[in-house]
Amino acid sequence: MGQRRRPGPGAGPDPRFPYLMEYERFCFPQAEEAGGSVVALGGNLSPGMLLSAYEQGIFPWYNQEDPILWQSPDPRFIILPQGLHVSASMERALKRGDFEIALDRDFPAIIRGCAAMPRPGQEGTWITGDIIAAYERMHRLGWVHSAESYQDGELAGGCYGMRLGKVFFGESMFARRANASKAAFLALARLLFQDGLAFIDCQVPTPHLQSLGGTAVGRRDFIRLLRETLADRDREGVRDQADRRGNWGKYYGYP
Repeated sequence: MGQRRRPGPGAGPDPRFPYLMEYERFCFPQAEEAGGSVVALGGNLSPGMLLSAYEQGIFPWYNQEDPILWQSPDPRFIILPQGLHVSASMERALKRGDFEIALDRDFPAIIRGCAAMPRPGQEGTWITGDIIAAYERMHRLGWVHSAESYQDGELAGGCYGMRLGKVFFGESMFARRANASKAAFLALARLLFQDGLAFIDCQVPTPHLQSLGGTAVGRRDFIRLLRETLADRDREGVRDQADRRGNWGKYYGYP
């Protein structure tokens, strides 16, 4: 995300920007027309802003010293149902029950675990206090979810993201023990695809995500696919049903 600088007066959410409720929307500049990955800057992380961004193929990603940067990378990395890859060793680990998998059992611990995990080539974390507060709020509202791996009763790793209709937007993952984040992600991905999910958005390419079946698509193709998929959601009238099941974990068969 670039060089770290001293915080400026415009760092983080803009307190002057209107707070948008989850039923309110904001029209961002068209992501496919952006000259780089940054589509817009400023605003806040209120529910309506976050939902507006994801519905338009955009997400917040910025350093603590920056204003909010709304990004839409080109290319974009996604996992399709037929592309999900489970290695033989991970398949054995899942079948043996090496990890206890749960959904939405401890979202605050998952997002904080992601924030605390060192990343190669990065200083600090983009998961700032503002990001944590915003996504915990979205979790309480039912839009953002976590998958957790436990060993010996202790949290070993996990991942989190947002579901909108037939799209899941993966945000981050972490592991304190080998394969813990993979186990949580793969268990979640299988359940989502069984539930009719069209694709998982992994945002940017990494070797780890590529090993799980991620593939790069151009931004224009991604935006078109996203619009078509969300249009299906809206036509079917399942916008809130599919996005915000009251007890997500039990719906998918996990405590």
